[in-house]
Amino acid sequence: MRIVDWAGDDEGGPAVVLLDQRALPGATEHLYLRTVDELIEAIRSLAVRGAPSLGITGAFGVALAASLHGTATPVAVAAVRSAAGRIAVARPTAVPLGLGVARALAALDDGPAAVLAQARAVAAEAARVNAAATGRAADLAQELCADRPLRALTVCNTGPLATGDGGTALGAVLRLHERGALAEVLACETRPLLQGARLTVWELAAAGAPHRLCVDSAGPAAIAAGLVDAVFVGADRIAANGDVANKIGTYMLACAAARSGIPFVVVAPEETIDPHTPTGADIVVEQRGAEEVREHGGTLLTLPGTPVYNPAFDVTPFDLVTAIVTEERAWGPGSSPAPSTAGPRTAPAPH
Repeated sequence: MRIVDWAGDDEGGPAVVLLDQRALPGATEHLYLRTVDELIEAIRSLAVRGAPSLGITGAFGVALAASLHGTATPVAVAAVRSAAGRIAVARPTAVPLGLGVARALAALDDGPAAVLAQARAVAAEAARVNAAATGRAADLAQELCADRPLRALTVCNTGPLATGDGGTALGAVLRLHERGALAEVLACETRPLLQGARLTVWELAAAGAPHRLCVDSAGPAAIAAGLVDAVFVGADRIAANGDVANKIGTYMLACAAARSGIPFVVVAPEETIDPHTPTGADIVVEQRGAEEVREHGGTLLTLPGTPVYNPAFDVTPFDLVTAIVTEERAWGPGSSPAPSTAGPRTAPAPH
């Protein structure tokens, strides 16, 4: 099932096609987005989410803008670039969104068909990257937890819905399942929008992987009780020093894992590492609307107008991370982090 795709010039005109993740698991619905405004709203409303999938969507969004405006005149090119700039900042924390936009824009001089070809190349590259990263992460998990089939805990959704073919953190867990090396997955529900309950459980059930749904605040308790062998999470942005921005609730799991001495593994594409963001303190954390917390399914859960603190992400310091696993390497506090803008650094050898 394609999460992000392209519809050609049918009678309705070109469109970016998205599997609407807001409707899952109750219904499988696709959106046909024929304007840049519609695409930006779909990104902001989480019809599509997950950093790598946002990168693919951003690239196809530029292809849509190029198809709508053309590239034959300076005015048309300026219109495409303006649309691309709006797409790139639709969600500020996820690195791949801006990168996908930039990659598609790089083909702009060669016309709309070249931009579309570049967007398709971004999607194909995501699949290759995910396969390499998930294989390496599964290998590492089996080295660290070799005595029995592994009991994993994860938060949010990092399967193909969020990342393109193969997944990242959940993809590594599913690799273990394919190898017969997975005992169970505890999937944190991931409030307030329940990406774990709605999407991760949906993907685990489709794969036939043993799982239980876990109340977010029970995750640390499950770790402390010895019910978890390793925690697997994704990342929307990784600072140059290795600090990791991921879905809110990740930091408490990292603290609990460190306290209990179990691995805390981040699985993400190399492109998620941002050399221009020195530390986690420099990461812009998206603040989302109060209605996501005050209401559920249109039903008010608290007093009307209650003030809300609703960050989409938190930041886990690098010293709480066992390993950051990408398509190229695995590195942790005992090795050098990503190159930074301060000057060249020696990257660790791939795991």
